[in-house]
Amino acid sequence: MHSLDATTLESEYFSTSRELGVHIILMGVSGSGKTTVGTLLAQRLNMTYRDGDDLHPQANVEKMAAGIPLNDEDRWPWLQRVGDWLAEHNGIMACSALKRSYRDYIREYAPTAVFVHVHGSRELLASRMAARKGHFMPVSLLDSQLATLEPLEDDEPGAVFSIEPTPEEIVEAIVEWLEAKA
Repeated sequence: MHSLDATTLESEYFSTSRELGVHIILMGVSGSGKTTVGTLLAQRLNMTYRDGDDLHPQANVEKMAAGIPLNDEDRWPWLQRVGDWLAEHNGIMACSALKRSYRDYIREYAPTAVFVHVHGSRELLASRMAARKGHFMPVSLLDSQLATLEPLEDDEPGAVFSIEPTPEEIVEAIVEWLEAKA
C-alpha cells in the first residue's frame, strides 16, 4: 500500500480534483476535537489546515461567548466565508457543519468535499469543553449544538469517527479510511 498524502488524494480519490480541489471537512459539535484532529491530519497528509471558527463574524463570536446559541440566520454569513475559503484553497477545514443543509451548501463551493464527523458522548464533550482555556464557546451551548446536529446521511460523502481514542489514533483511522477510498 502506498503512503497517503495530498498528491495521492488528488490523483486517486478525488478523480476530478485538479479542477475541484481536495477538501476534508472535520465536522462535529464543540469539544469534539476538530481543531486538534484537523491540525494533526493536515500535518500527516501535508495539507493546509484552516479552522472555521476563525471565520466567524465578530457578532457570532460575541453571541456565543455570551451563551446565546446561533441560529441559521447567524450561521449563513459564516458558512459563506467557509465556502469562499474552500473555493480558493485545497485543504482540511474544521467546521461544525451541524445540519445537512450546511453541508450541502459547503459542497456547492467544494464539490469533492468529504466530511469526517468526530463524535462522542455528551459527557466527554462537556468535559473537554470545560478543560479548554481561551475558547469563546461555553459548555452551556453544548446541548443546543447537540440538538441542532443532523448526523451524516447515507448519501453524504463521509464517515463518523469516535473521539474516545487519542487524537493520533483518530488521525490514523481517518487515514486508513481515506486509503481504502483511494
